[in-house]
Amino acid sequence: MGQVQTHEDVIFGWFDHFHANPEVSWKEVETTKKIASILSEMNIPYKTFSNITGLVAEIGQGEEVIAVRADIDALWQEVDGVMKANHSCGHDANISMVLGALLKLKDEKLKKRIRFIFQPAEETGGGAIEMVKNGVIDDVTHLFGVHLRPLEELPYGKVTPAIHHGAALFLSGFIHGADAHGARPHQGRNAIDIAFAIQQMLKNIYIDPFEIYSAKLTKIVADGGSMNIIPGNATFSIDVRAQKNAVLDVLHERIEEGLKQIREMYKTDVQWTWYDKTPGAEVSENAKDIALEAIKAEMGEQYLEKPIMTPGSDDFHYYTVLRPNLKAAMLGIGADLTPGLHHPKMTFKREALIVGVNALTATLRKAANQ
Repeated sequence: MGQVQTHEDVIFGWFDHFHANPEVSWKEVETTKKIASILSEMNIPYKTFSNITGLVAEIGQGEEVIAVRADIDALWQEVDGVMKANHSCGHDANISMVLGALLKLKDEKLKKRIRFIFQPAEETGGGAIEMVKNGVIDDVTHLFGVHLRPLEELPYGKVTPAIHHGAALFLSGFIHGADAHGARPHQGRNAIDIAFAIQQMLKNIYIDPFEIYSAKLTKIVADGGSMNIIPGNATFSIDVRAQKNAVLDVLHERIEEGLKQIREMYKTDVQWTWYDKTPGAEVSENAKDIALEAIKAEMGEQYLEKPIMTPGSDDFHYYTVLRPNLKAAMLGIGADLTPGLHHPKMTFKREALIVGVNALTATLRKAANQ
């Protein structure tokens, strides 16, 4: 006779599967199928989409709807010298914690419906937008999220009822100069000179020092092919961050103007494209308080930590930008996570999954029954 699995065993098993089978943004086909099969095993109705990966499920009854979102994609990065999909941001944990909360709540009598949103493409910043377009939160009053936090923000055994993510914006650019012989630099337009000018321009952007912000080059590729060829062409990327959406808008304007000035000064074609803007958190006090009170009541005050601010970003906050009346908060789960999110060898205490499940279950139960 086989040993009966506990909820913890099931949750760890789910995590092991998702961790071993990562899929990048918009290609989460097998991940979607696996979540669907888990829901089928639990006799939970769900809905997939014809135009995107991901799915939604629902339990409970009543006119009002609250929701919880799990992001399901992985990063594409180099791991031990090999480029591959990798769950170094912990979305495998997020899926498992949300499924764990569903497992614990599915047989309870609830006064409201709880919608479980398994969203694709958080890492590229477009998944939440597509979910909104597909109407998954049109009738939702409260939305909750969950994410493991790095050790520098939250230790294992602590839960915050709200993460105040920063805003982020990314730029990809191309410098079209002219190659030249290393002995005749005057005959070319050195793309490296222009890249250095861009770097200096970014360092000379000054905003109120009480604000939190940064703008930096994250990629420069300029190669003339030989050591004695001055490269005329280069590609570059810029990562822009701010704690507040308004500050990000100022940075956007300053960088846009700076690039135009550099293009004019060097008489060289510089092209750029802005993409993947991720808004900063607009945390609802009501949603935050629901989580805070639920965690304190059902888990104990020793688990509770105050809301945290982080320079990282998350497209979860597009839901509130696109639906301003939505009350939303993302729970943060301490996991002794090191060396950090997006590190190819990121690791954390597995027991944090159970802490996350308990915190999320308590929060959803309170929100659905109040």
